[in-house]
Amino acid sequence: MLYSLHQCVLWACAALLLAGLGCRSAQSTSGAPRRVYNDELKRRVAVVPNPPRIVSLAPNLTEMLFALGLGERVVAVTSYCDYPAAALSKEKIGSTLQPNLERLIALKPDLVIVSTASQLEGLAQQLERLNIPLYITNPRTVRDVLASIRHVGEVTGAVAQAEQLAAALDERIQRVEQRVAQQPKPRVFFVLQLAPLITAGRNTFLNDMLALAGGASISGAESADYPQFSREAVIARAPEFIIAPAMHGDGALGDKELQQAFAATPAVRNQRIVRIHPDLTSRPGPRLIDGLEQLADALHPQQEPSVGPKKP
Repeated sequence: MLYSLHQCVLWACAALLLAGLGCRSAQSTSGAPRRVYNDELKRRVAVVPNPPRIVSLAPNLTEMLFALGLGERVVAVTSYCDYPAAALSKEKIGSTLQPNLERLIALKPDLVIVSTASQLEGLAQQLERLNIPLYITNPRTVRDVLASIRHVGEVTGAVAQAEQLAAALDERIQRVEQRVAQQPKPRVFFVLQLAPLITAGRNTFLNDMLALAGGASISGAESADYPQFSREAVIARAPEFIIAPAMHGDGALGDKELQQAFAATPAVRNQRIVRIHPDLTSRPGPRLIDGLEQLADALHPQQEPSVGPKKP
């Protein structure tokens, strides 16, 4: 199963589990004064200024930290953190869902950054007891990702870098919005997984991406974050485009599978199965805007292409 799907299905439950946890002390173990922040779950978190030793427990956050020029301060990441290339040389402390707590503690981090999409209550409780600051991000829309960049910049002392990065990304979002504003909105089905058939619901950044890219998700009214659909329900809603990850786990989610499953849809009849690298749509970090641009280019190919990096 894709890391991104693990991330997706745990999003809501982890947020609820973590929401009540807080930081126990405003004083570091070394006695240095800390500054108190509210993270994205409104938890109070006390962090030393410009924390020199940071552990990232999610790939999107690793990408964010490196994009802010903080790579040298990152002392450990998860086994899923494979971008940028410099992240591959960082110490690995297990998977996103099962980090090695003993190793994490031995690294003596000044700050641990996690995502509600991937973390569990037990980890938060143990770090709290050890007085290790834990900052949680919780982006639910594309522009929430920009807010997360600014928040991470603030808590790490990289305010100027974060503002510059967020502003540049917002300019790219605005260009996409302007380009598709007057275009018809084709019906889109976003496939996260085929068996069972999983897609994205209303309150997800994936649904927001599709809307910003000038599409109308056939699952955009679903209240569940990542609902399970039947093949018949998809066919009945007649998607004009099917978006699927370029890879699925260790192999490809084949065109043949999609064509057989959804042969009766306009998307298959008109050969409109679109492939996008899953890291550009499943990781709410800076490269999410690359994914947005690629979605807009695919849904509205007659328009002038979006400007921005395309390599995952």
